Formats: sequence, structure tokens, C-alpha cells
Amino acid sequence: MPTLDSRLDGVVGTAAKTLERAFGMKTVGDLLGHYPRRYARRGELTPIASLPVGEPVTIVAEVRTVNERRMRNRKGSLLEVVISDGNGELSLTFFNQSWRMKELQPGRRGTFAGKVGQYRHTKQLAHPDYELFEDVETARSSAETMARQPIPIYPATASLTSWQITKLVRHALDVLDPIEDPLPESIRAREGLLPLRTAIENLHRPETEEQLPPARHTLRWHEAFVLQAALLQQRQFVRSLAATAREPGALLERFDARLPFELTPDQAEVGERIRADLGGRWPMNRLVQGEVGSGKTLVALRAMLQVAQNGGQSALIAPTEVLAAQHLRSITRMLGPELAPALMPTLLTGQMSAAERRKAALRVASGQSLIVVGTHALLSETTTFADLGLVVVDEQHRFGVDQRESLRAKGSAPHALVLTATPIPRTVAMTVFGDLDVSTIRTMPTGRAGISTHVAPLAERPSWFARVWDRVAEEVAQGRQAFVVCPAIDADAASGATTDGADAPEADATSTGGPARTRWGVVQVAELLSGHPAFSGIRVEILHGKMPAENKDAVMQAFARGEVDVLVATTVVEVGVDVPNASTMVILEADRFGVSQLHQLRGRVGRGGVPGLCLLVTEAEAGTPSRARAEAVARTLDGFALAEVDLELRGEGDVLGDAQSGARSSLRLLRVITDADIIADARAAAERVLEDDPALVRHPALVEAIERRVGTAERAALAKN
Repeated sequence: MPTLDSRLDGVVGTAAKTLERAFGMKTVGDLLGHYPRRYARRGELTPIASLPVGEPVTIVAEVRTVNERRMRNRKGSLLEVVISDGNGELSLTFFNQSWRMKELQPGRRGTFAGKVGQYRHTKQLAHPDYELFEDVETARSSAETMARQPIPIYPATASLTSWQITKLVRHALDVLDPIEDPLPESIRAREGLLPLRTAIENLHRPETEEQLPPARHTLRWHEAFVLQAALLQQRQFVRSLAATAREPGALLERFDARLPFELTPDQAEVGERIRADLGGRWPMNRLVQGEVGSGKTLVALRAMLQVAQNGGQSALIAPTEVLAAQHLRSITRMLGPELAPALMPTLLTGQMSAAERRKAALRVASGQSLIVVGTHALLSETTTFADLGLVVVDEQHRFGVDQRESLRAKGSAPHALVLTATPIPRTVAMTVFGDLDVSTIRTMPTGRAGISTHVAPLAERPSWFARVWDRVAEEVAQGRQAFVVCPAIDADAASGATTDGADAPEADATSTGGPARTRWGVVQVAELLSGHPAFSGIRVEILHGKMPAENKDAVMQAFARGEVDVLVATTVVEVGVDVPNASTMVILEADRFGVSQLHQLRGRVGRGGVPGLCLLVTEAEAGTPSRARAEAVARTLDGFALAEVDLELRGEGDVLGDAQSGARSSLRLLRVITDADIIADARAAAERVLEDDPALVRHPALVEAIERRVGTAERAALAKN
């Protein structure tokens, strides 16, 4: 008898190859974890008017008319079948298939699947797959039962219809061995959950709709519990490693003594937790999240000084050359002329000259440099450390787990500190970073003038576009500086080559079904401003990721020194750029950015005593999701509130992202938006089980479920965080 771990080809035969090609399925458990996306009923008719042209659909409908005719311009016949939902009609076309007239008789109902096309303004399915319900006479005896029984509609492909998947799933359930439940009986009883086998059966072949909610609730609980147990096991594993204890000393004391301000309460609290972590027996594995400008770099630098006290090195990896260079300057400035020579902060990036890079690599390998800041160049095989004690990852969502592991492998169980200025909703933190300790910096340093944000809705008020540039010129006239951020380098170039580290464009589709075209790139804006009367005396420079490293650095330093008034850039300025005199941020085509990215960009202004102004310029129509994103950012400066809004607007698929391991991003029934309570309760339950039985000796079914849910590749990915 097959189990959930059995290979599919031994259960469904040659269909296993199709399932693997279409959905990556390899085991019976993979097939049974392919849940229906919705349910239809035999008495239900789908509104044909709402079917989207160009999309594959599965619908329940009734045959109205059947007509066969000879084709005029080619040999053979055309069978036309009209199906209806009682209101709209849909045409089915079959070429040279007269035999189907015996099946598709008027009055018969069934499920029909295909890609919706359009011919002479009439929707149609060409050569659709279908499965008819029982004939009228046979069905009459079981009409009541049949009418109540939901029909599972599965995610399907052109080569595999929903009802073909239904047959494969039913066959697998018929031959499956009994399933041991990974949830302890005490948890099932307390939460009112079904046995796992019953929940799977009821979801795939329910007899009534009333069976579905308890089955979904049970399977969500299973998913949350197994995932949390896997994450907590990984945390246990990290804590079983021996780390070099790094106690604080004179370096940190000297640094704190020369700080011209007091740490905020949150900085002090997070710093104390990190101090304790670094002095502990196992490697620190901590995520620090905080608003733009909340002082995360300061917290990280204090950790580096603690590690440096006994000769340990710290490596800070940043996603861009601009950010890495900015971090080095910021760290050197904070250390001051007394401490900087002792720690010798060193920059190591891929775009440095060979001679510069060799010199920097030698300082790192010899241990002369105790603070190393770089980009992906730090991951190079030629980059070695004398004693790597701390890895700091800035903006962790820009790096995959393999890249983070490559850096950590250069030391012996080094401590890890992950920084993010993108606030993470509580449920996402539990689901994605459940094996890390999470700290939050909410309080902001004093002396910030604040930021006001406004949407410039060009769809209703096109004249505001001219006013945007006048407003920028007015700010510059007061001795201030401005950023203008564009979604592309060159809007006229091929779309695939113009973005520059930005999120994928998120504009709503146009009426033709294609994505909205980018209108403003750095090239176009620079050209516009060069001929603008109000900008005749204004110094404008451009910045984007395809510029040589020395050019980028020179432009940023000139902007920081006040030698550039307006910087026209891509999202390369999203993080780490600190120019207190910058007062204005103009984001063109703001609808093409996500909520968190707009919030990040806005954080580049209002960083000093100068009030910040952020103008979100968009042509998106009122009421569209794109416009809703911009309006949400304009309503609040609270990044944590915006993180929740972002989650609701985009869904967790985008929020979790592909850079994290499959165990975390491939949620099936569980939804981090709506299942917060389940995730929290499951985590608490998993903690209790692991406290009582750390090796899960008494929970073999849970061990098997973790191995099944978090396979070899995913377990390796978890171990890299």
C-alpha cells in the first residue's frame, strides 16, 4: 500500500510525468496537497458574461443547441455547440468530430474546460475538454444527493484538466495506507480538529459543503504547526553550535562616550539584547527591523565594536555599490579619527580596480581590517577573513539564502545580524523568520522635522505635473535639495532592460490587457529639466545602477556636499542614502512601485532639521489598486501600519518573495493575512512539544511530516538563515 512519501509513478502510472511537468509533483503527498481552488455544484451555472477572454476556465453549464455544417474554405465539418447559464451563452467549436453529437445533446449538463476566445464578438471555447454529468434517467434516482455534492475544481493546465486531476486524486485516496497524524491528540482535542486523513478526504471528495470548513481549518492548523516546528528545530540546531563569546570592552565604551546624543530607548534595549547574544554560548541569529532613519546602522556598529574587542572581524554586506559606499562613509564618520584607524573600515566591491581590490582583500585576509563593508564581492572565493565573528546583512530581502550562507561559511559559526528597513507584519515574521529572534526599533531619534506626503493625481488634474516642477524649484531656491525617482533608466528602451533594482512594475493593466507603459525614465526626465525655464540655474545630475562605480560614488558625494541640487535617479537611492539637506522627493509613476518601496524612498528626505515633502505622481485612475497603494502611503508615516496594508493589497505571495526558502513561500491553505491566530497558536503549541521532546523521539509522525514538508533542499535552505 502506498504512503504519502511513495513515488507517484507507482500509483498513477504514466500520468506522473505530466503531474511533475505541470506542478512539480513527485510523491503521493504532493498530489494530495494540490487542493481544489474552488467547488462547483451540479445545480450551479457559472455566469458566462464574467468569463475573462484569454484565460483558461472550468465552468458548469447546460447544452442548448448542437449544429453541424460543412466548412466552405476547407475540407471537413464544423460542430458548433451552444452552452448557457440561463443568461449568457458560450459557443463550443469542434472540427471533424461528428461523433460528439451523441454526447452533447440539448439539456445535458457538465463541466467544460478550455481557453476563452472571441469570434465576431461572441465568446467561445475551441476544442474544449468536458465531462458530462450522469444522463437524466440515471441521475433522477440520486438527484438530491448529486445536487448537494460539491464538484472540486483544481488548478489545472492545458494538458491536465480539473476532472482528470480529480480522478487521479480519488485513485490515490482509494489505495493510500492509513496516515499517522503529526498533531498530538491533546492539540487536536483542544482545537477541535479532524483526524488528518478525514480532513484530506473531506477536502478532495466532500459529500456536502458543510464538510469543507472543518477540513480547511484542520489542514491550515497542520500546515502552520509543521512549519513552525521546522523553524523552531532550526533555531534549536543553531543553538547547539559552539560560538566564540564576544564580550564588550574598552572599544565600545570609548565609542559610547563620544556619541553626541543618547541612544533612543529602543536602540538601548535592542543593543542590550545583542550584547547578551554576542556573549552567549551559541551563534546569535537576530533580525532587527526598524523605520528608515531609526538607527539600525548605529546598533550594528556597536555590535561590530563588541566583536572587534578581541580581534574578531565583522562583514556588512549591502545590496548595491551606492549603499555599500554610503555605509562605509557613515561608519567611518561615526567612529571618528580616534577609533577609525584602529578598526580600519574597508570597502570591497566588484567594480573597484584590480589594484584597489587586492589591497583591500589583503587587509581583510590579514585581520588588519576589523570592519569590512561590501557587496556580492564579499562572497568571492578569493575573499578570506582572519577571524570572521559577525555577519551583518543589510536589506535581507535583496539576498537569497545561498548568498547569506556563502558569507557565513567564511567564519567558524559566526554571529548573524539581519537588518531591514521594511517593517514586517507579525505573521510574516513568524512564518518567514520564525528561526530568528526578532527585535524592533520603533522610536525615532529626536530632531527630525517630519515629512508631508501628497498624491499628484494626473488622471484628474493633469496641470499638476507642471506644478510639481515649480515646487521642486521653489525648494531649491531656499537652499535645499531634491530627489526625482523614476521607474526606469530609459523609458524608450526595451522594457526588460530599463529597470534598475526596482520592484517589478505593478501598474494596472490597460484596457487592452497589457501592462501600462513606462513614460518616465532617468533619461527622459533629465532631458525635460534641461530645457525647463525654472531649472536654468539649477544643478541637475543623474544616477542609476548601470553607471560605473566611481561615477556613481562621485555623484553621490557631490550631492551629499551640496554641489548638486536635484538628483534624478532610479531606486538605487532607495536605501542608505543620507543627505540631511534633501527636502523633496518626487516619485514619478508612483503606481509602478509597491507600498513598502514608496515608503523606503520617502525616507530619504526629512532626515535633518529641514521639513520633508514627498510628491507621488501618478496617472492611475481613482479606485484602482495602483492608486490605492499611493494613497495608502500618503495617509500615514507609520511603516508598520503600511506593512499590514501592503500585505492586504498584494497578498503574501509577493510579500514572502522567492528569495526565501520554498518551505516558507509555498504556503498552500495557510494565509498569513487571515490566519494570524492559527499561526501564533501553532507556534506556541510547537514550542511546548519541542520543550518536552527536543529530539521528537515520541513524535515520529511529526518528524516524517517535517521531512515531507521541508525536504532536503528546503532544510538546507533553512539552515542557511
